[in-house]
Amino acid sequence: MPKSKEVLSSSSGSDSDSEVDTKAKRKRPVTPEKPAKKQKGGESSRVGGASKSSSKDDKDDKDDNMFQIGKMRYASVRNFKGKVLIDIREYWMDQDGEMKPGRKGISLNPEQWSQLKDQISEIDDAVKRT
Repeated sequence: MPKSKEVLSSSSGSDSDSEVDTKAKRKRPVTPEKPAKKQKGGESSRVGGASKSSSKDDKDDKDDNMFQIGKMRYASVRNFKGKVLIDIREYWMDQDGEMKPGRKGISLNPEQWSQLKDQISEIDDAVKRT
């Protein structure tokens, strides 16, 4: 009887080993992907899967479209999912000294941006009255 248990345990053990190997194989690729995504995000935010040279070009394009409106506050024009957006946002500096977009901000589509521009004089009058 003990021999049959050994045979069963060895065959079931190899099955369990293969399951462990399969689980380990599944876990290993997932772990390296997470740091890789963080590195890509560090190269240029909102750009995924791009090569280093194109991400630098995208970063230069992003800098060309950023207009400072206050300390660490910028208005920028960018594409998001094929749509043009005017982004007014606070930024912060990470540990590497790179500027990262903060939570506080708003993105306007061109129609909303046009409406805001049309109402600037009324907004200025309201500011003067207050």
